[in-house]
Amino acid sequence: MGQWAAAVRVLAAMLPSLLLALWGWLLFWSGWSGRLSLLLREAFHPLVSLAGALLLLLAVLWWLPLGWRRPPALRLRAGGAVPWHWVLSAGAAAAVLAFPPAPSFSDLAATRPTALPDGPVLIFHLPPEQRSLTEWVRLLRSQPDPALHDGAPVRISGFVLERAGEPPQLARLLVRCCLADATPAGLDVAWPGGVAPAVNQWLEIDGTMTVKSVAGRQRPVVVPERITPIPRPERPLEP
Repeated sequence: MGQWAAAVRVLAAMLPSLLLALWGWLLFWSGWSGRLSLLLREAFHPLVSLAGALLLLLAVLWWLPLGWRRPPALRLRAGGAVPWHWVLSAGAAAAVLAFPPAPSFSDLAATRPTALPDGPVLIFHLPPEQRSLTEWVRLLRSQPDPALHDGAPVRISGFVLERAGEPPQLARLLVRCCLADATPAGLDVAWPGGVAPAVNQWLEIDGTMTVKSVAGRQRPVVVPERITPIPRPERPLEP
């Protein structure tokens, strides 16, 4: 019994530094490995890695005799009991490591507003077949007459977005920071007969832009000539 109590006290003494190391490694590895690409804009990945490195450094400094006093919140309770919130923190970190993020872009996009941030002027001078899906969406919104692009070649990629009461679109998510501020950019597609695209499936479409009347309004629609399933990009979020 005495050996068990001693082991618990040793573990409790090590737990703060172990928690710092665990969370530090989680942040550092997530930023370095690209795991955050589904959640956070790429420009912020180095900041996450830096935060993880700082936590790892603090975990090392915990055991160095530098003469600094540890915060009272990190000291052991009487009898060497392990605070429950430390255990909860360790469990949360372990769960994040064990279960990678897998958000449903379609479900998220269906509930988000569609007002896009301003894009670079360069997109208006690109050849039609070199424009990305989001560049097409920005261009079409800036030029109210969709007939200007009737017959233009299109080569775009994105995920299948399904909204209630509407046919599936091909879409991408734009983020300023993370998924919390994500904005969907979608294009209507004239899906061929017999094609039933699965929600969240990533596709590349080669075709042409045309104009069709939808609910009494002229709307740009992509007419596919070739539809190719593709894997989800390593960096699916666009700035």
